[in-house]
Amino acid sequence: MLKKLLLYSLLVIFAMIVAKFMLHFFMPAESYAFRQVKNIAPKVDNPLLVINKHISLSARPAESFNFPINIGQHGPIKSLYSGDTQYPFYCMTVDSGLGQPLVDNQSAYGVPVYADILQPEKIIGYSKDCSLASNVQYYSLYHSGEVIKLTPSDLDTYIHNNSEKILLRVEQGTINRFIYTVVMPISMDEIGQRLAKSKWNNRLIFQFNGGSGIGYRQGKQKAKRVITRQRQQLLDGYAVISSSGNKTSYTYNMLLAEDTARRVKKHFVSLYGEPLYTVGIGGSGGGLAQYLIAQNSTGILDGLIPLYSYPDMITQTTYALDCDLLNNYFIFRTENKTQWLDWHKRQTVEGMNALNNFPQRAGYLQPVNQIMSGFVPSLPRGNSECINGYFGLSSFINNPRQGFLRDFFHPDVVEQVKWSFWQDLVSVLGQDKQGFGLSTWDNVGVQYGLLALRDNTITVDEFVDLNSKIGSWKPQIEMEAENIWLPLGREIPLWLSLWGSQNITPIIEGIAVRHKGSINAMQAAYRAGQVFIGKITLPVIDVRHYLEDDLDMHHVSASFFSRLRIIEQHGHSDNHVIWISNKNYNPAVLAFKMMDEWLLTLMNNPQISTVAAKPKSLVDQCFSAKGEVLFQGEGIWDGQWNNKSKGECQKVYPMYSTSRIQAGSTWSGDMFKCQLMSVNQAMKQGLYGAVDMLSYQEQLEQIFPDGVCDYNQIDQGRPSDL
Repeated sequence: MLKKLLLYSLLVIFAMIVAKFMLHFFMPAESYAFRQVKNIAPKVDNPLLVINKHISLSARPAESFNFPINIGQHGPIKSLYSGDTQYPFYCMTVDSGLGQPLVDNQSAYGVPVYADILQPEKIIGYSKDCSLASNVQYYSLYHSGEVIKLTPSDLDTYIHNNSEKILLRVEQGTINRFIYTVVMPISMDEIGQRLAKSKWNNRLIFQFNGGSGIGYRQGKQKAKRVITRQRQQLLDGYAVISSSGNKTSYTYNMLLAEDTARRVKKHFVSLYGEPLYTVGIGGSGGGLAQYLIAQNSTGILDGLIPLYSYPDMITQTTYALDCDLLNNYFIFRTENKTQWLDWHKRQTVEGMNALNNFPQRAGYLQPVNQIMSGFVPSLPRGNSECINGYFGLSSFINNPRQGFLRDFFHPDVVEQVKWSFWQDLVSVLGQDKQGFGLSTWDNVGVQYGLLALRDNTITVDEFVDLNSKIGSWKPQIEMEAENIWLPLGREIPLWLSLWGSQNITPIIEGIAVRHKGSINAMQAAYRAGQVFIGKITLPVIDVRHYLEDDLDMHHVSASFFSRLRIIEQHGHSDNHVIWISNKNYNPAVLAFKMMDEWLLTLMNNPQISTVAAKPKSLVDQCFSAKGEVLFQGEGIWDGQWNNKSKGECQKVYPMYSTSRIQAGSTWSGDMFKCQLMSVNQAMKQGLYGAVDMLSYQEQLEQIFPDGVCDYNQIDQGRPSDL
């Protein structure tokens, strides 16, 4: 068996090399080398918003740019209040199909700009701020969903037929160095008239987008994609605005995202006037951005339709960064690996869903890494959301030595920059003496698998072994780039330090130490609005497909983290509606219809509250694959999250938890750093249920020298005045 697995691993490597060769032979990969940043521009000071208590209470500075942006000119480069301008910054106007950015220096800062991008030989200058001259293009949107960009000759012969297609005027340019897009439905006789808007229904959509980002990139924004995402609403007469700065693939700095969104809307309003309302739409990171912008500020959004959303990114990292630690333990550190071959058992510790016999996309990496580490190789016999959804997240967002696999930046630049989520937020969270962005992630006192122990799903010995060896992430200054082999290029990376194992604290005398997060960073995250604390009164329809059976990272419980925080803040969640459907039905179009009714009632009756304006038929619901309402109304989502018996929708679409909930933490998911109590006190309080831990007390005290988490107390990282 061992020989077979060894041979399998070697064959996998050989096959990857052959596949890579064939890929290059038939489809040469795009090279970024001729456009990469080779020198970092000097630091540019920029104002940072003064926040004393919470960002929602801080007045924003007056706008200094004279909107609208003229066609042929670019928008503002510096933000109004998000801190120093970030360099290096990789321009992506070419990637967006918009041509090269404008030259802004001859000092080799930023990306090179060529006389002809198709023949990159003569450099005419450089662009460090990626500005783009505002321009207008036209697109045809068919009722079938097809989107076609129109050439000047197309426009000369364009025949408008409402039964088949509509005409869209699309403006693109840059604001705060990010690419903005404005899409307006128009009539044929309005071609060439920038301010014409006869087909607009006076309603505005702000499209947000998701992904995981660590900054340093302008981001792509293709007009066709913006149109496609909102094709039905554009057919209905809505206008749409968006920005690559409001896509979390490129930054999670909510000060910068908010300022960018405000300015994009300001530009729109300066051209077309105030809309009846502005509703947000966007999935994943595009959902949490709506929650945070609506919580932190006014004047940008009037209603929210978050899709697949989390409450925020920064509290999501608390359990997401546990995933690779747990996988490293299950594969490499456990005393008896056969104990964890059952993926349902892993789920009782990880919290998120795990399934036996579910394939892994990169399962071949396990035996390769086991052989390299001197273990008997084995193929995985299941999968989990931790792997399927969060594979490699610890390396990408938490490891300052990693950077990007694609060569956006010259190796000399890569060496100088600290590439992490924390560094992207350095103006908000602060930095240590070595210049590393302060991290909020902490697992001191966390008893992984505590609920599984109490339920007798794992034994005491398994519980003790897990908590003694799981360890934590090393301090950033000690981290190294992952050991990734790139045979013949970068498209098929072979990860030889699986689960970031080389950056996990080692086991010394049977115990791997835990990591202390920065309380200052935690408090700053709260105050600067990087944390959703539920302080929102706008209308919200939280929509998601049920994807737990696909082990998708967009887990159902995240909607209820948001709801609990709203309840904790206001005592109710009457402005918060949750819809969950089978993945074969999309309730977003219906959500727009209901949101329109809700917002129009509010606009027409400004004296009434958000809750009073909510349509009576707009309630929590779950939908079938055919769009049928399975159940609706109060209590349908009841379950563990609110300590009630399972509601009808919860039975149809059950939710799972997280590693921190399984360690005894709260379902609201907003605790960075727990208060601690001694092991002896924990035993006296009955923390371990009916399990007799007396003979293990000394071991637990060695594992947890500072004590274990007391989740009945408030978060150490939360400012007391919040």
